[in-house]
Amino acid sequence: MNKLPPKRKKITSASTSESKPLDDQDLENISVEENPATATITVTAVQIPELTEQEQSDRLHLERQVEKAFYLAGKALMELRDRKLYRNTHKTFEEYCRERFGFERRYPYRLMESTVVVDNLMKMCPNRTQNDLVVDTSAPDFSEGQILPINEYQLRPLIPLEPEVQREAWQQSVEAAGGKVPSGRIVKDVVQRIMERTKIPNTYQIGEVCQIIVKDNPELRGKGGCWAIVSAVNEFSCTVRVWDGEYIIGLQHLKSFNYLLAECQQMQQISDRISRVYSDSLEETVKSLLQSLGKVNRPYLTAVEEKLLTLLESEYALKKRKNKSQE
Repeated sequence: MNKLPPKRKKITSASTSESKPLDDQDLENISVEENPATATITVTAVQIPELTEQEQSDRLHLERQVEKAFYLAGKALMELRDRKLYRNTHKTFEEYCRERFGFERRYPYRLMESTVVVDNLMKMCPNRTQNDLVVDTSAPDFSEGQILPINEYQLRPLIPLEPEVQREAWQQSVEAAGGKVPSGRIVKDVVQRIMERTKIPNTYQIGEVCQIIVKDNPELRGKGGCWAIVSAVNEFSCTVRVWDGEYIIGLQHLKSFNYLLAECQQMQQISDRISRVYSDSLEETVKSLLQSLGKVNRPYLTAVEEKLLTLLESEYALKKRKNKSQE
């Protein structure tokens, strides 16, 4: 008579309080009825509800708000600066931006410069823009198919270019990104190729006197027509000194006066004298006078201008001595 196979022991759940570890005999009596490698695991699907039409509309609206945040910030900063709405609490715009918003000196200007570039790019198409950066209801509509930047970093490489070249570079960047918003790296590469194609050597020299041409550069607003002295020559720009500090200015914003060496040296002396006197704490009439001296289109001061500057230098030196004696 055939012997019956040994009876399999029932394995209880290890989570019960009466369960105990399996011994060797228990493990031998466990029969494997199926191959674990071919076991079917049933997973219950978790259904994610589709967005309603209202939710899709809300998402698109909120995404547009994020995309145009830098543009709105640039517009607001331009108005704050132009109307000097910071004047009751801060002496300078840079100080106000740093203490109120935590911005380093260059960042607010980058936002404002980016706003100017966006306004220029929107001139490419006559209808409403795709990401709807324009919020002024009196402004014209723009093309539904136009791709616009969504942060100021994408625009930094475009800032030094002429408006027409900005549009060309942005259009090429969009094409390189497959019809989508290009990254800052793509824009930078496209701009680099354009600049290499049209590269003009920087022929300015240290000490040369130039005239500043604004050309819609918000950082240079108020400096149009001023003379500046080149203190460093860069690849596509120059570092120049004016009465209230140093600026890095693209070649398209400079025009040489073609002064002789002696005339350049004379203008350097005048620049040093104005810089020593000028400060944001001066009365508006005094600042206006010094700024007007910074816009003369000749390599010398008239007799009256010389007397006025000498008087201001004496007054400034007197105040400086008084302040030191009070310390």
